[in-house]
Amino acid sequence: MELRHLRYFLTVAEERQFTRAAARLHIQQPPLSQQIQELERELGFALFTRLPRGVELTSAGAAFEVDARAVLDALDQGVVNARRVANGQLGSVRIALTSSAAFHPLATAAIRRFRATHPDIAIDLNELNAADIIERMVNGRVDAGILRKPIETPAELRFDLLHEERMVLVLPVGHALLPAKGVRPGKQPRVPLKALAGESFIFVRRPGAPGMYADFIRACESAGFKPEVVSEVPRMLSAINLVAAGGGITLVPASMQRYQQEAVVYCAVAGDEAFSAPLHLVTRRDAANPAALRFAQAVLAFVSPNASLKGAEAVEPFQYLT
Repeated sequence: MELRHLRYFLTVAEERQFTRAAARLHIQQPPLSQQIQELERELGFALFTRLPRGVELTSAGAAFEVDARAVLDALDQGVVNARRVANGQLGSVRIALTSSAAFHPLATAAIRRFRATHPDIAIDLNELNAADIIERMVNGRVDAGILRKPIETPAELRFDLLHEERMVLVLPVGHALLPAKGVRPGKQPRVPLKALAGESFIFVRRPGAPGMYADFIRACESAGFKPEVVSEVPRMLSAINLVAAGGGITLVPASMQRYQQEAVVYCAVAGDEAFSAPLHLVTRRDAANPAALRFAQAVLAFVSPNASLKGAEAVEPFQYLT
């Protein structure tokens, strides 16, 4: 039995006449009758009762019509679904973010926009450190990542800069480097880089975020001292809370100031042009998942109308935190 036999049968069932059915199918009437007879022989029962002016379905033919139509409808829907998968309109995408990238409003807003514009693409979202994201992307277990500043940039991965963000210092309330009269509302304190010599630093574990503090450490060394790292923690929120508990000081991207920990003060570092926290979109250059390519296009278009991946949609640029 071939699919054309089902289509022939259903057309005859609709028209109740071989002549009109043949005209719809753009074939001659005798070959159509022969195809229906072959189908009946294969099935072992009659599909139609032949009448002087047409045909009518037998009881078995009426039952077969229901299932034959369901088969062809399922096939047609399968073609539609497969085409949508190939076009990146249906499917799933595995996305991983570092904790600080997830805290930046750009990342969450871009993913939210993608969900709204691509409701038939399922998103598997995970929080990982930068090293794990790179490893899983190389191994094909993650389709796209948003992270800060990796040191390792494998050739098979593509890194697109989404935003360049300054770093801010986090001090506990009452720290000696803060103004003695307290911090004025709306006025962010500025701390000279050289004044940080001798301070105890809390960093996110550098095996997981190797590029985050590299520029800062080099700037300190150029200023004549090497930062003393007393603690390494898995997440930036942990570092901020440890600062609040008096465990030292830390440095975080400016967007982390959205975390309103009352026991800390966020400060600018005088001459902080030497270090920043860029935000990158990471994708595979040989991406085989159309949904992943569609996600990358959407994120880049969200950041800028002049997106650098072919086919990206033009939207209003994202307004960053300052």
